[in-house]
Amino acid sequence: MTAKPLYRRVLLKASGEALMGDQHFGIDVSVVDRIAADIAEARALGVEVGVVIGGGNIFRGVAVASKGGDRVTGDHMGMLATVINSLALRTSLVKIGVDAVVLSAIAMPELCESFSQRQATSYMNAGKVVIFAGGTGNPFFTTDSAAALRAAEIGADALFKGTQVDGVYSSDPKKDPDAVRYDRISHEEVLVRGLAIMDTAAIALARENHIPIIVYSIHEAGGFGAILRGGGHCTVVTD
Repeated sequence: MTAKPLYRRVLLKASGEALMGDQHFGIDVSVVDRIAADIAEARALGVEVGVVIGGGNIFRGVAVASKGGDRVTGDHMGMLATVINSLALRTSLVKIGVDAVVLSAIAMPELCESFSQRQATSYMNAGKVVIFAGGTGNPFFTTDSAAALRAAEIGADALFKGTQVDGVYSSDPKKDPDAVRYDRISHEEVLVRGLAIMDTAAIALARENHIPIIVYSIHEAGGFGAILRGGGHCTVVTD
């Protein structure tokens, strides 16, 4: 018999860069399939899962602004990139028998449904994996902020941040051999120390809604399920 998972409903935030695998651009289907398998494992545990994926593997709005372009247009382009990634993940989930739906903050009815909090909650209550595309639908907000916002809207018990390392460190462990890893840390400490796990708006929103942030390596197959069962390698950011 499977042990009761730590959380009933979670929001998984995955970076767009994670979908590239060893490529320099675009989507590595084998990586998307592995992430889908991790989500399927969570569903098998009885956990309701919402997902937000970034678009950095395809386009970053800030890249336009940094070269003198229009930030608003750049961010809109980045939102479209998240829709592409969301459709790819839905395809991988459906392929392995997991019922999934994409809800976009930008209306594009030929491709997917538009987001509403009521519809999202209804789908999650029905056991579907809900993939939230299009960021918040507004420029100047990152997909980290979108993840924290959607987590609050669906009443998530935790926000999982799938990243390049296995937790929160005092500095970049790939550059600093003396970086200290935290098992637990508060939202406030993350903000005060300027630890770059998510942008400050996302951390603040999670803190205000008392949502713990679980930071783990998205590259570790089975890591998502292991943490849900009470094991795995991660850092818990909580009140």
